[in-house]
Amino acid sequence: MKALLIMAVICGTFLQGCSSISDEGLALLAFKDAIYDDPNLVLSNWNGLDQQPCNWSGINCAPSGAVQALNLPNSSLKGVLAPELGLLASLQTLNLRANNILGTIPRELGRLKNLQNLDLALNQLSGVIPNEIGNLSNIARIVLEGNNLAGTIPPELGGLEKLEVLCLQRNRLQGAIPGDSQPMNITPKLQGPYNVRGRKSGLCGSKQLKIANFSHNFLVGIIPICLKYLPRSSFEWNCLQDNANLHQRPQEQCEFNVIGWNQARNNTRNGNQEHEASERRHISKPLWLLPLEIIMGSVVALFFVIAAVMTIFKHRTNAAMIIPWKKLLSGHEQKALITDVGDINGVQVMSRAELEAACEDFSNVIGSSPDSMVYKGITSQGTEIAVTSMRFAREDWTTQLELYFQRKVTDLAKLNHRNIVKLLGYCAENEPFTRMLVFEYASNGTLYEHLHYGEPGQLNWSARMKIIVGLAHGLQYMHHELVPPVAILDLDSNAVYLTEDFSPKVGGNVLG
Repeated sequence: MKALLIMAVICGTFLQGCSSISDEGLALLAFKDAIYDDPNLVLSNWNGLDQQPCNWSGINCAPSGAVQALNLPNSSLKGVLAPELGLLASLQTLNLRANNILGTIPRELGRLKNLQNLDLALNQLSGVIPNEIGNLSNIARIVLEGNNLAGTIPPELGGLEKLEVLCLQRNRLQGAIPGDSQPMNITPKLQGPYNVRGRKSGLCGSKQLKIANFSHNFLVGIIPICLKYLPRSSFEWNCLQDNANLHQRPQEQCEFNVIGWNQARNNTRNGNQEHEASERRHISKPLWLLPLEIIMGSVVALFFVIAAVMTIFKHRTNAAMIIPWKKLLSGHEQKALITDVGDINGVQVMSRAELEAACEDFSNVIGSSPDSMVYKGITSQGTEIAVTSMRFAREDWTTQLELYFQRKVTDLAKLNHRNIVKLLGYCAENEPFTRMLVFEYASNGTLYEHLHYGEPGQLNWSARMKIIVGLAHGLQYMHHELVPPVAILDLDSNAVYLTEDFSPKVGGNVLG
């Protein structure tokens, strides 16, 4: 009787999925997945099997269970910001100050209508400040100091009527400080950004702005009249043409190409944020950096030549495998994930050409989704494989997607269990742009297909028990034998693949 009860419970999970975590919990797990280095293990208790994330480190919830704060300052986290953070509808505080967060600020953060405090200071963020930040109608503090942010200050920030603190110092911001620059009818009795009568533009529209710091950037033009009440130190070390006695950058650091500036500004208006950030960094660099950049460019080129040679001879030597990363800090450093061959259990780097031959010119389609295609193939050694190909064009492949792909490869490569679909290899090429994962092929389809479309009697009692026991072994392996454990995000019958003898294998797509 006890065995039947256990079986009933497990069978029930096939129909409803094993994960009962909330949508906010899934969004936070996406954030965790984008963090590839957590030396202090602050995220170690973020368990995908929990129904609510309220007891996770750094998470504060309302009595209703809604996530209101993500507080993880000074935690040595390294990774990027997952766009899924924009799904935390009740979030009031996002504090990741003084970590090693790379990449760009996701536009999706503009959906956080209840956000009051955004502190991403002292990280390594690059790119531009998204215009969508101007949609944070309840925001009171925006602290982005000490990053590598480029581009202009979005004038949309002036529409934030509750904004009190704006800290943008020590970045690479350019352009003019958005605001009224012409003298109007001044009312001396009023203080703050509304001490000018008339139409308010840019930051002059921020009624409550009390503290703002724009120092140590590459801002040009003059200080808006409405911001004259701020301390002079808030504008120092820029390229401002102001009559006040301000300490500004040397002239050679402020020289830039006006044509390039206008082109980059137009690109920003068209939404091409990555190109705009690249232009800003290029035109803001002092002239003496040009020889240094040429030297560094040569060094990086030499690095890639060496990496290519090592890849060609990877089967003849014990060299480390190098998975090339897309640049996360454009113009500053090129990241590479180096994984020892012995640590990835024989996972191979495969070329697009050999996969194309194995899959008959990618004509044998066995599955698809909005973001991927799945092909069946047979390698030259006679091994049946299933190839998952990402359906993205090169221009749509973001830093976050590259990080997810790299993280997926390294995580799946660690798994070695008879009831887990094994990763055999991967392909990452840029001409043509290709990101593929190569799995062993389970020839008997999915459990879902047998439950709903299989012939009567094929999935008999013995086969069902074999599936149940096999999945139990697989879950035991992932949850208790792996260190750290691997979370199952959405296990259902579609994610369970069967071999010819009905041995079950959990697919890699549901592994956190």
